[in-house]
Formats: sequence, C-alpha cells, structure tokens
Amino acid sequence: MPTFEEARKIILDNVTPLGAERVETLESLGRVLSEDVVAPRDMPLWDNTAMDGYAVRSEDCRESTILQLTGFLPAGGNMTETVRRGTAVKILTGAPIPPGADAVVPFEEVDEADGHVAIRVSVKRGDNIRFKGEDVKAGETILPVGTVLRPSEISMLASFGKLFVPVHRRVRVAVLSTGDELLEPGEPLEPGKIVNSNSLALAAAVVQAGAVPVMLGIARDNKESLREKLAEGLKADVLITSAGVSAGDRDYVRDVLDELQVRQVFWKVDIKPGRPTAFALRDGKPVFSLPGNPVSSLLTFEEFVRPALLKMMGHRRVLRPLITATLREDIQKKPGRVNFVRVALERENGEYFARSSGKQATGFLKTLLLADGIAVIPVEKGELKAGDQVDVQLIAGDGGLMEA
Repeated sequence: MPTFEEARKIILDNVTPLGAERVETLESLGRVLSEDVVAPRDMPLWDNTAMDGYAVRSEDCRESTILQLTGFLPAGGNMTETVRRGTAVKILTGAPIPPGADAVVPFEEVDEADGHVAIRVSVKRGDNIRFKGEDVKAGETILPVGTVLRPSEISMLASFGKLFVPVHRRVRVAVLSTGDELLEPGEPLEPGKIVNSNSLALAAAVVQAGAVPVMLGIARDNKESLREKLAEGLKADVLITSAGVSAGDRDYVRDVLDELQVRQVFWKVDIKPGRPTAFALRDGKPVFSLPGNPVSSLLTFEEFVRPALLKMMGHRRVLRPLITATLREDIQKKPGRVNFVRVALERENGEYFARSSGKQATGFLKTLLLADGIAVIPVEKGELKAGDQVDVQLIAGDGGLMEA
C-alpha cells in the first residue's frame, strides 16, 4: 500500500499531456498552449499618443509658449504633413505621432483659444508617447508553451489578429457510479434506495478542472452490468468509477477491470478518508476507482484525479496551493495515516487560522460545503492541539480571505 505522496507520484508519473488541437481564440480561455506563440510584428506598430492632447516639437515648448494650431488627428487617422516649428496638432489617444513631433502635451496642461495653444508646462522629448515595439518586439516569444490562457493572454493574441490558437486537447473523462441501491436524480425514492449524487458531483469536478465528462450512468452490482459499462468507459481518455472497490461481497469493480485487461497499479492508500482508492492502467489510459461515499469520492478526486487531468491537459501547476494555518481547536487523530480534515479558515493580521468545518465522518457532506480548505495531517502526527500549525490545501477561491 503506497503512502499518500507515493500514490500521487505514481499517478503523475503515469500520465502525459494529450495531443494538440487548434481552437478559436475565445474558445481557448482556460486552455494550455501546446506551442510557443511568437509576435509577428512590433507592438505598438507605430509611435502613438498615450493620451488626448497636442503633438508638439519639444524644443519649441517652454512654460508660457504659444503655438499655432494647424491640424487635428483622431485615433485611426493619419497625417503626412510635418509639424513645423512653432506649431501644434490636436491629437487623440492612440493616433500615430505626426512627422516632426516628438512629444504630446495633455489637454489639461494647455489653454486653447483663437487657433492657438498656450503651453503651461515644460515639455521633454518622448513625453506621453508609446513608441513602436516598446511593448513587444517582432519575433519575441510572447506566450511560451504551457501558458494557461486568461483574458490577458486572449487580449494579446487578439492584438496580433490570432483567430486560432494551438492548445492541448481537453481530456474526455468517463464517469460511472455503481450500486444496486442507486436511483438517478428525479426518479421516485423507494425504501432502501438513495440518489446517485456521485456521478453529477464528479462530472462537475471534471468540468471545473477543464475536462469533458462522459456520463455512463449506473452499473448494477453484477459483473454483466459492470462489464458493459466499464467497456464503454474505457473508450474515453480517463475512466472514473465510484463505489464497488472495497472488499465487500458485491464489490466487483476491480475484478471486472482485470477481466478487461486493465492492470491494477495500486489498491488502497494510507489516507483517511479514501483508503480503498485504486489506480489502474490499460494501454497507458488511467482508470481511477474511488470510494462510494460522496465525501470520500470528492476528496480522492481532488487529491488524485484532478492533478492527473491537469497534467494531461498540459498544465504545469497541478496541485492546489498550500498555506500554513494555526488551529483554533484540538483535532483528534491516530498516527498511521494521512488525514484530510475539512476546515473553515479565517484571516487575522495576515495570518490564517483554521477550525473544523463540522463533523468529519464521511457521511456528512455539509461539512465539505462549509470548508475553505483541507488540512493535510501527516502520517506520524497524533492528536493536534489548538495553537499547532497545519498545512491546508485551499479549495475555496484563491485563498484571499477577508480579514476577520
């Protein structure tokens, strides 16, 4: 049985980024570049004004200088006439600097009247001008391979007229729940039955990671049903199952996977909750068998599946950020396993403080709803006391919690 760190390393060592595809620029948001993007031209393409004002010759401008106004140049316009000594041209933000001018004086620092402008400040060469290539030079690598595309990267791509972008393909993830007790959402409840929440929860986690869920529904607790559903799931890039992976009389998932020539890499990890998690491969295709309890299912997805999906889609940062927090209360734990404790976080004077978000039994889903993070308690630790520090994996937002 591998340790928590060993299990995650085994998984990540066995997955690689998928192939690339070209998608429309807007559709690339949140995707990962599969190739470098090189600037085809300078940006700006020409010297232009950074603000509304007057294009002038700096050597003409001293405080109280009066210049003759000889033209007007809006954004999108062009002027071939040279700005001569003693003259100025009214110019709007983004317009190219006319020949002869080497500075722009803002409207607020000029008085205009009767076709003349009075300069109220001293002017230096280059004032308020954005120079050609000042932002990006032609041939410069503006976005390296592995970049996650945010709105700012989309803006840069659009600035260079990029209509299509090379990105890593999204992972198609087959999601299967197992169990005779399961009903699909919307079906009438019956005695002894429960709603299949795992499929939707795991599919939502897949979408949140940037991948594409393939819903397989429910496999019943018999080998024929499992074989049909699992064979269909193995057509996707990744297969996730929930329940049927422990050691009960009807836990057939691992047996049927073996019949389908899926090689088990490990079964059980030294974690709580989620110990019966299994990882397997078929021709390099990862198969994750997660516990059936909804809390355990989501936590093991977070710790093992999500990092693998991100790596397969080209991400380089695949683990959630860790912060150090001080416990507000005692935490009971037996040594021997890594424990994942759902915690609520507060921030005071720039420091994080953590307390349990509720009962930690894996049947209490509400505790996960109220959690900002998962405290990762090492194997060797026993009972922790209020005031002890713990590592917390952030799962809510970016950790920018408001000060209490």
